[in-house]
Amino acid sequence: MPELLMLVLAGLAAGGLNAVGGGGTFVALPALVAAGLTPVTANAATTVALVPGAAVSAWVFRREIHPVGGTSLPALTSMSVLGSALGAGLLVVLPSSSFDVAVPWLLAFATVVLAFGRPLARRLGTLDVAGGMSAKAVLAGQFLLCIYGGYFGGAVGILMLALWSVGLGLDAAVGNPMRVAQIAAVFLAATVLFLFASDVLAEPVPLLVVLGSAIAGGFAGAQWARRLPAWLVRGIVLATAATMTVLYFVKSA
Repeated sequence: MPELLMLVLAGLAAGGLNAVGGGGTFVALPALVAAGLTPVTANAATTVALVPGAAVSAWVFRREIHPVGGTSLPALTSMSVLGSALGAGLLVVLPSSSFDVAVPWLLAFATVVLAFGRPLARRLGTLDVAGGMSAKAVLAGQFLLCIYGGYFGGAVGILMLALWSVGLGLDAAVGNPMRVAQIAAVFLAATVLFLFASDVLAEPVPLLVVLGSAIAGGFAGAQWARRLPAWLVRGIVLATAATMTVLYFVKSA
């Protein structure tokens, strides 16, 4: 029962965080590892489990999704899908030992992005650096980011917002609905591959528990996104990310 409750809470939190500001991977991945899944399988299961919640959040935001720069929604989504599929393929093909070694560093990288991505983007924006990216450059950047998203996924939404903010001067609040939609595309593309080419279904119970609770968290998180103070959400996500990063480095030492 304690393990089941942990998974339910992790799913709720992960779905909600992804809708509000990102960082759901930091909650779901450790919970699935604690439930007995290997890091590689837990990473794939995290992606699969968060797909419905991300889709629900995108549906809630559907009327607020606006084009990014000169790109269209279909073009940007296509880059997200292609990049994610490539990244997921790398996760499946590369030795699991490579991922085990990379996890602490991936978490550390994502934590740094969470901590400094938005402030840096705002700072660059005040220096008039933003606004010069062409549509092709945005699409190329999206493709590269989503390779990372398909392979690991932690803070990939934050990276998207940072790219759009620095390159286009797009406000994070305006870009958040598109971020949610692209996260759903990234997770869905990776999920299709994981379901057929990995052992993600070997432990169905933890996966289904997190998946079901993430749907509720994703719906509630999207509803709360307009109400919760942004600083509180960022603080919770960053504290979780930093804690998990330290724990994984200690574990791998």
